[in-house]
Amino acid sequence: MRSYDPLYVQFVYYFNVPRDYFECHEVMEELWLEEGRDPLYQGLLQVAVGLYHYRNGNLGGAVKLFTAAVEKLQGQGEITLGIDLGKLVEESREYLDKLHRAETEPFAFYDLDIRIVDAELEALVEELRLSPPTPGEEEH
Repeated sequence: MRSYDPLYVQFVYYFNVPRDYFECHEVMEELWLEEGRDPLYQGLLQVAVGLYHYRNGNLGGAVKLFTAAVEKLQGQGEITLGIDLGKLVEESREYLDKLHRAETEPFAFYDLDIRIVDAELEALVEELRLSPPTPGEEEH
């Protein structure tokens, strides 16, 4: 059985459930700094911030963040940290392709999902769904 950092669990929760990409950034940045600036965490953070930027009309910021995220996440392994990272990288690449064409082929913002493949992580995220954390009050 694997134990997940509560900040990571909160990141997956905020990403998949309320779609609060700002809070994703808050909790993942804290974890990223605690874990010695791991590029895997930074790449996940950048996907969330890329979505945040596009949802708020910042096309340039979204392109920049998705580009950096794909560079950091590709080659990290298909399944890692209890998630299907390969699927997220593939969907992030597709999002980036659309972003590159958005000026001539606009598209409506849509969310991505982090597919959870580990039952323990799924249960921890479900606990948060049933009893949501208060944004800004990260658990350690």
